[in-house]
Amino acid sequence: MDRVQPAAGLSDPYKNPELFRWLDSLEGVPDWLGPAETDAERAGWSDWQRRGNHIFALVGTMVPGLVLAFTIAMAGRVLANLPNSAFGFENTPLSPILVSIILGLFIRNAIGLPTVYEAGLQLALKKVLRVGVALLGIRLSLAATGAIGLVALPIVTVCIATALFFVTRVGAAIGLPPRLATLIAVGTAICGNSAIIAMAPVIDATDDEVSYAVGCITIFGLAALMFYPYLGHLIFDGDATLIGLFMGTAIHDTAQVAGAGMVYLAQYGSAEVLDAATVTKLQRNMFMLAVIPLMAFYSNRSRATGSIRSQIRAALPMFVFGFLAMSLLRTLGDMGEHPFGIMSPETWSMLISWATKTATLCLAVAMSAVGLGTSFTKLRGLGVRPLLVGLFAAALVGCVSYVLVSVAAPYTAGIGG
Repeated sequence: MDRVQPAAGLSDPYKNPELFRWLDSLEGVPDWLGPAETDAERAGWSDWQRRGNHIFALVGTMVPGLVLAFTIAMAGRVLANLPNSAFGFENTPLSPILVSIILGLFIRNAIGLPTVYEAGLQLALKKVLRVGVALLGIRLSLAATGAIGLVALPIVTVCIATALFFVTRVGAAIGLPPRLATLIAVGTAICGNSAIIAMAPVIDATDDEVSYAVGCITIFGLAALMFYPYLGHLIFDGDATLIGLFMGTAIHDTAQVAGAGMVYLAQYGSAEVLDAATVTKLQRNMFMLAVIPLMAFYSNRSRATGSIRSQIRAALPMFVFGFLAMSLLRTLGDMGEHPFGIMSPETWSMLISWATKTATLCLAVAMSAVGLGTSFTKLRGLGVRPLLVGLFAAALVGCVSYVLVSVAAPYTAGIGG
């Protein structure tokens, strides 16, 4: 056995730096050449292997963002319940959804968000949110959904028409580019960022105009999410249907409306507010089918009919039909002594509870993604005029909604259970 020799000038052989170069090697074991497949391996794949690899790659891309959003949602729940255990409160003064959003905002703006999380967070905002909204339909029968929608329809119509008419004119009065004013009006009146994205190509809006409009909707929609549940409870004296109608017409984006409904549920224990707000907001979303061609005509843009139709298809909120399908399922399941003739009432109740809890989890994950996706640095770059128009639009829709919901109050008795 060879003895370790000391290095020149050293009496201790174990101080020889060359010795430690070999501590991580094993004879006969090759170095790892890399876990990814080579081009030669890919060349020999069959179709099912290529599809499987593509799906595997998508999973690896989506998982980091989804796990981060889920972790923040769970952390929000834990932190919101701390006052219960620490101070003996029976009902926590904090909302898990608000805590999750604030945590997301802090992470995004304090330490930044690496791009590895972006794809998963986009999935949470676009797909997971819509799954959650669709699953909420299991809570309402078609009769209850129709009753809320019937009362909400005139309120929604007037709020949308008022916002489109006045916001565009106020924007013109203070020198805002017409296309930017139109995007802010559409985003405030109908369905937030989805409406802006769908409308932008129809009126030839620039990327900067889209970014400014999205920023306005984000900042004022988040403010409404945080304050309107408490304001609605105060001004409507805890009437669940009226509060839901108010939040469903006055808050901008679908995610923000769902978040506000969950905040109210956490604080006041009324799921009926979330039901009414969701139905009202989905009804607003459907107005995109009429508003896109009308705004294109109003803007005097020469657009091919096919182009407008493609934008309508892109804007069509398919999760609305998912909500209605779940509502239909609830209606059919509630008929008769045994749901669908084969199921026990206990099993049906368990399935409804499971779908409701899954919807709540999906919405909580989406709300965490909302916080993680909001950059104050970008919002600071909006400038004063877009913010003034956005503030005016939010205040106008809120005031009109309050007046109309108050007028509709006598007709809402018995709605929502």
